[in-house]
Amino acid sequence: MHALIPALLALLLPAAAQAHGDEVHGASWTFDPWVVLPLLLSLGAYAAGTARLWRRAGPGRGIRPWQLGTYLAGWALMAGTLLSPLHWLGERVFTLHMIEHEVVMALAAPLLVLARPAGALAWALPAAWRRPALRWRPCGLQALLTAPVFATIAHGIAIWAWHVPALFDAAVQHVTLHRLQHLSFILSALLFWWALLRRCTAGAAAMHLFVTMLHTGLLGTLMALAPRVLYGAQTAGSARLGLSALEDQQLAGLVMWIPAGTVYAGAALAFLAVWIQRSGRAAGVADAR
Repeated sequence: MHALIPALLALLLPAAAQAHGDEVHGASWTFDPWVVLPLLLSLGAYAAGTARLWRRAGPGRGIRPWQLGTYLAGWALMAGTLLSPLHWLGERVFTLHMIEHEVVMALAAPLLVLARPAGALAWALPAAWRRPALRWRPCGLQALLTAPVFATIAHGIAIWAWHVPALFDAAVQHVTLHRLQHLSFILSALLFWWALLRRCTAGAAAMHLFVTMLHTGLLGTLMALAPRVLYGAQTAGSARLGLSALEDQQLAGLVMWIPAGTVYAGAALAFLAVWIQRSGRAAGVADAR
């Protein structure tokens, strides 16, 4: 484990990569068109929609500067995680692969949803399509699919299913499966955070986050405490960080268990604070009446 920090530094510093020797030899940026094109299209559409709206309504109107900053931060985390040498090494070292997944699901996804990009993306559309997009509200099957309970269950199923050892190893070895794995993680995470931020009371959102923290913590614990290697293909390159295959698996489990759990716990506490504040205001108004 002592080699983990130098290896992580080597992802960003070319000189450090040379100093670190063969352990990270060959690490490079990834430019998979199935990843690069959606990222560029989403950024271009958001920028075009924001510019068009601000020309019409004035700078900062409709889309506030903090929302623009939040979207760019989430997009940068997503792009940096999926394209940087972290992704290349993540295909070979389980711990780095887990870090990649957690950054995408627990950091980038909530930032993108918090920015509320639907307005900007709608303004990027032609005028004939823009009005229906701006007026869209989930109903029927759409309402069911975006319900908080469904979103929480779907996100949980995606996480647990892809961490079945045979399926996880297969995703590492086959490009198409790897793309499907990342796509399911990204879409289910966006759906999960969107449901919490747009269709939940603050108290209910905290409960969904608590449930998610529990089941992902359990999965991380199972990996961290497993007495034998469960992910043979994924841990085949563990020596790049000076780890044995079992140590790599255990450290990956700890990443899911503790740092990711801390993010969910922090978000749950933030929702609880909002819920308490709003409840206090409502009680104050009732007393005044």
